[in-house]
Amino acid sequence: MSSPPFARRLKVAFIGTHGVGKTTLCYDLAATLKRAGWNADVVKEVARQSPLPINRQTSLDAQTWILMTQVAEEIRSASRHDAVVCDRSVLDNYAYMVLACGRQAALEPFLESWMGTYDVLFKVPPAGAVTPDGVRDTDLAFVNAVDRTVDTLLVEKNVVHERLPASARDGWRDIVQDVLTRRGLLSAAS
Repeated sequence: MSSPPFARRLKVAFIGTHGVGKTTLCYDLAATLKRAGWNADVVKEVARQSPLPINRQTSLDAQTWILMTQVAEEIRSASRHDAVVCDRSVLDNYAYMVLACGRQAALEPFLESWMGTYDVLFKVPPAGAVTPDGVRDTDLAFVNAVDRTVDTLLVEKNVVHERLPASARDGWRDIVQDVLTRRGLLSAAS
């Protein structure tokens, strides 16, 4: 497989609450990047691997494990791939922590610094009911509270991101490709 015609690495994250379509977008983008010649990898949602309770039953220890495991997985992936597509970022992992345990002042400088490692962030909005998967909480009040917390942190921290429109769910894949093409990260033929 040839190397991409770019002299740099790429890290993209899809952010937002759970059950909104981030995972599907991650795998779609990774496939597109691979077709374009990138050695791409997906960093999966690490909360599913947590040895501690998640969702509304979470704790500070659980959310710290998730946040630090996210960072470790991003480092691992970037050491072996020139394109990393993340199913979450540290910001949305932190949003779950804030919602469950309150702000953690000691973590915020690290969070702000780590957010600078993403080349592109796509905010994926909720689109109605969450499909039960046996892991994530389907309570819409919880889903929406997480989403509002993510939005609050994005604004508060002045995080540059692309917001996918809730009304255009069927076109999200094309919007993602258009954004990356406009930024010179994909060719129009990809």
